[in-house]
Amino acid sequence: MKGNELKPHIGIFGRRNYGKSSLVNFLTGQNIAIVSDLAGTTTDPVKKTMEIGGIGPVVWIDTAGIDDEGTIGRMRIEKSLEMLDQSDFALILFTNNQFDAEEVMLVDHCRKRQIPFVLIYSQADRIPPDPALISQLELDYATKVFVLSIKNKSLRDPLTTIIRNNLPESAYASPSLLQGVVHQGDTVVLVTPIDSSAPEGRMILPQVQVLRNVMDLHAMAFFCQPQELPQLLSSLQTPPRLVITDSQAYAQVAQLVPEDIYLTSFSVVLARAKGLFRDYIQGTPTIDQLKDGDRVLMLESCTHNVTCEDIGRVKLPKLLAKYTGKQILCETVAGFSNLPRPIQEYALVIQCGGCVITAKQLAARLAPAIDAQIPVSNYGLAIAYMNGIFHRSMQIFNIDTKDQKAK
Repeated sequence: MKGNELKPHIGIFGRRNYGKSSLVNFLTGQNIAIVSDLAGTTTDPVKKTMEIGGIGPVVWIDTAGIDDEGTIGRMRIEKSLEMLDQSDFALILFTNNQFDAEEVMLVDHCRKRQIPFVLIYSQADRIPPDPALISQLELDYATKVFVLSIKNKSLRDPLTTIIRNNLPESAYASPSLLQGVVHQGDTVVLVTPIDSSAPEGRMILPQVQVLRNVMDLHAMAFFCQPQELPQLLSSLQTPPRLVITDSQAYAQVAQLVPEDIYLTSFSVVLARAKGLFRDYIQGTPTIDQLKDGDRVLMLESCTHNVTCEDIGRVKLPKLLAKYTGKQILCETVAGFSNLPRPIQEYALVIQCGGCVITAKQLAARLAPAIDAQIPVSNYGLAIAYMNGIFHRSMQIFNIDTKDQKAK
């Protein structure tokens, strides 16, 4: 259930020919990254999964040099910085007793994005480090500098230990989606429409994740499609504590579920667990302020085949147009693809549940919008708001949104 994108990501950053690829091979014990004396050998990021004791599988990211040159070089640098934003932990390499603008930029970026990092003096067998430089860096950045020669295999375990001790627990501990909301013995009904946008022969990942969490909490789960919901509810001896529905069926399901039963959506549950929930709650009511010609950015974390019932590309834009009565220009970007225009040109950003990415990656994806003070929302919250059940969808989380106004 935990694909590569949900594992902790550890990025390796530094200038060209500073031993980044060699470090990947050193840490994994495999020759997975091409190593050459030719500067700029690594162009696109290279990822490799490896188990770390006490944490589990992690994804190592080997990146291009941050001192690359030319037009293509600048594009590689931008890609490396994108990987830094998506990293839960960063290894910043320097050598030749040189710690200048490029290295300072990486450290400043980590500090701004609250990305834990360790400084590694690489290739120490070629040019030994200057003790004065090491001491000054440790003083300036309040961290130890790890001096490394990959020829010394005994250094692998100490470096791995440093990574293990500094990797945030939030990067590898699976969040409890319903902790404090659902309790042992509770009954939960999961409403999962099956239409042309549903994957063939299986449930979508958010539904699987929520089901597993219900079971982990020793509660009882019942599945049905919207049309079978009345029969299921009437068949239960006691009303369920909670009904969780796919966002696209919100309006239909809300009419079928009595007001004294909590109701929310898979997307809202994920939004709460992934962080930025308060940002979504504050940003969603700005839907009422949209004007003719405003652009709304739909962010999908995964890539999938588009159908006539696609929620981000079809259903949400139609609902926005119907609810606002305005000519809204909706643009959808999947995965971590570049935006088609500057973030400042959007009036609102609506993010999917983010079931296939880590909380760190989701936060990094939305950081430019939040930094630019562009309101952000979530598929589930936006749909609930436009169907008049925004307040109801928050009640299970003990959040009162009745007085929430667009800001």
